[in-house]
Amino acid sequence: MNNGIRPRLAVALALLALAGACQRAPDTTAGTPPLAGAKLGGPFSLIDQDGRRVADTAFAGRYRLIYFGYTYCPDVCPTGLQTLAKGLKAFEAADPARAARVQPIFITVDPARDTPAVMKAYVAAFHPRLIGLTGTPAEIDAVSKRFAVFAQRRDDPGASGYLMDHSSQAMLFGPSGEPIALVPQDETPADVARTLQDWVR
Repeated sequence: MNNGIRPRLAVALALLALAGACQRAPDTTAGTPPLAGAKLGGPFSLIDQDGRRVADTAFAGRYRLIYFGYTYCPDVCPTGLQTLAKGLKAFEAADPARAARVQPIFITVDPARDTPAVMKAYVAAFHPRLIGLTGTPAEIDAVSKRFAVFAQRRDDPGASGYLMDHSSQAMLFGPSGEPIALVPQDETPADVARTLQDWVR
């Protein structure tokens, strides 16, 4: 009889440990954020998926999870956004109050094709709170430089449309717009959730 009780007790203890890990408090011993002091980010004024002009000041007091890409991207962008969205949803399930302070933002590097209407349909496929931002080519070029994002049009012979070569990284910024950490969108949703748990206070 004891042989049956012990495995059940072990399973119960393991489940309790997992629940505690998912709902852990922010790691206040994590130390200095990896991107602290980096010259990254800055003011911007762009157009959201509803056609409204939005400035960076609209996100004051919230953490910003920012990813640059474009809607016609064949693989990297949708995969990265899906991982980020799943990670954020896991964080929302584990700690709704802290997760509510995180604003996910997708900024296009292809403003010629990524109109507000195109962005609206695209961001809705990933997360209900994801904001899509576009603008004029000059505005997008300026914000890309402030966030150290490389982007360049590529026309392949025989292709039906152009592609955009661009750096692919997700970045977490703090309530005052300060850079905090890179978010591993090229890993797993659990890695994304863990990064948010560590740095969102």
